[in-house]
Amino acid sequence: MRKFKWIFVVTLAALLLSTFTFAEVKAQDLNRMFYEARRDRDVTKIQNVIKTIEATLHFDKDTTLLTILADAYLEYGLWGISDKEKEKTYEKSRQYAEMALKLDPKNGRASYIAGAAIGRLAQYKGIVQSLFMLGDFDRYIDNAVKLLNETDEEQRLYKTFALIASGMRYRDVPWPLYNYKKSEEQLNMAAKLTPNYSNIYLELGYLYLKTGDKTKAKEMFEKVISMGPHPWLIKTHEDAVKSAQEELKKLK
Repeated sequence: MRKFKWIFVVTLAALLLSTFTFAEVKAQDLNRMFYEARRDRDVTKIQNVIKTIEATLHFDKDTTLLTILADAYLEYGLWGISDKEKEKTYEKSRQYAEMALKLDPKNGRASYIAGAAIGRLAQYKGIVQSLFMLGDFDRYIDNAVKLLNETDEEQRLYKTFALIASGMRYRDVPWPLYNYKKSEEQLNMAAKLTPNYSNIYLELGYLYLKTGDKTKAKEMFEKVISMGPHPWLIKTHEDAVKSAQEELKKLK
């Protein structure tokens, strides 16, 4: 009888371990699929990520799956759907990111996604309402910068994203809430972290246009065009090159 109980306990432990391992592997596979979808802007692939996670039993209790799902909705809203569906999609991104943060308040990636989704949602609100959202945006983005680890490749990239978002916030919000010096500091910090990400220099170019430094703006736009893409953000780079080319035409 004791032998039977021992065999049962060992079998149960092995089953639980294999289930845990399978869940980890599934999350890794979905995260990799998300990265590929974002890299190539593959609508079908990102839809598959969303459908697979939402069909997973108890996904709402898993901070990793919720984070990937929130990220997928954020990207899907950027380039995968029509304009009339974007606001609803960003709402889902924020919702899932905040659910992930309730399970793990130290989830830096989820904190960035929540802030980025709020930033996108603010575009659909009036000036007064969007300014009320600024506090939540700052809280999430600042928290992401603090939490994300520069030594981990994935976390470093998301810290870069958070610094870019912060730089854009200080550049673009209405007076008296803008701070061009702070914007430049945040964007330059992003460039130190991920120097091969062209969008940083595109945003710096837009900043220098606002400050009236056309020479520096031109330098940044030319840098975007001359550099190669970040391997995880190829389509994003292609869009940045097109935008930089358009800005250079205006400066001639």
